[in-house]
Amino acid sequence: MRDQGQLYDIGRLKSASYPEGECVLTFWKDGKRRRFRLGTSVEAEARSRAPAVYAEALRPTGTTVAELWEAYRIDKAGRPVVEIMRHEWKALAPRFGEMAAEAITIADCRAYIAERRGLRTKRHPNGIKDGTIVTELGRIRMVLKWAEKHKHIAHAPAIERPTLPKRNVDKHLSAQQVRQLAEACKAPHLALFVHVAYGTAGRAAAILGLTWDRVHFDRGKIDLEDPDIKVAHKGRAVVPLTRTLRLRLLEQQRGARSDFVIEWNGERVGSVKKGLATAAKNAGLPHVHPHMLRHSAAVRQAEAGVPMEEIASFLGHSNPKVTREIYAKFSPEALSRGAAALELDDDEPISLVARRKA
Repeated sequence: MRDQGQLYDIGRLKSASYPEGECVLTFWKDGKRRRFRLGTSVEAEARSRAPAVYAEALRPTGTTVAELWEAYRIDKAGRPVVEIMRHEWKALAPRFGEMAAEAITIADCRAYIAERRGLRTKRHPNGIKDGTIVTELGRIRMVLKWAEKHKHIAHAPAIERPTLPKRNVDKHLSAQQVRQLAEACKAPHLALFVHVAYGTAGRAAAILGLTWDRVHFDRGKIDLEDPDIKVAHKGRAVVPLTRTLRLRLLEQQRGARSDFVIEWNGERVGSVKKGLATAAKNAGLPHVHPHMLRHSAAVRQAEAGVPMEEIASFLGHSNPKVTREIYAKFSPEALSRGAAALELDDDEPISLVARRKA
């Protein structure tokens, strides 16, 4: 039997003490097969003991970043972060892998930042963006804090990261500008993308991957969660199907030539960035990128007084605090009571008048 996200097996080993077979934990490390007795023949009990035995067996004997990184991945086995870390390590390993964790300095962090910024690739012609570097170094920091907590190291060193500029959340489109953008789209699939992106507040990847089986006309819902995606990804939501979007999608479905809602010549569309930029230019609008439609939808909801928790659910945010930090400023109720308390006209605040009458 396989357990813990395919990291180890639980088998049986016959012995005089356990005629029916003692449960044993087996796994591969450094090209060698390792086996540990679990001291029971009861499968349920073996499963409960296995994680602790496995973790202890792979307890890091050294304190290099590579050893602690792997120990952390084992400790978090089965969680989405483990797969994400596998990709991040490709960038971090050359500089930090063999370093003693407690020996990392601010100078090491700055050297890494400079290296990543200067890396030119086909995908990143201007170097790796600071947002990515912040995430990578943040993961190192997380691992070292975990190692300190578990007494693998005495002290987690400071990890310096780039300072990111504040998001410019004021750049968004009004409902009228969204209509203008859609009308300026020459290709039907591009106009449909505008309507779906704004009507669902979904991410571009979710919309381009949306298939007709997840558009539930009978229930009035659109499910932006792709069941075929097995790796960790940003949250997606099940959102209501608006009246206007329903009519457009029903019309589009009648002529559909593929399983994908957004299609071109019967094929899935990979990107709409250039098409949206061209349409925006033709409509006399500022530069528009796909994410701006999602942002504009959230701003419009906030302006309409929709509660932040509901907007968070619409956006697929797991933490409403994130939503509130970005969109609370657009709510008509934002700071209104505080402003009312500062009035200097002759009319006293109602609360004071009521208090005096009482």
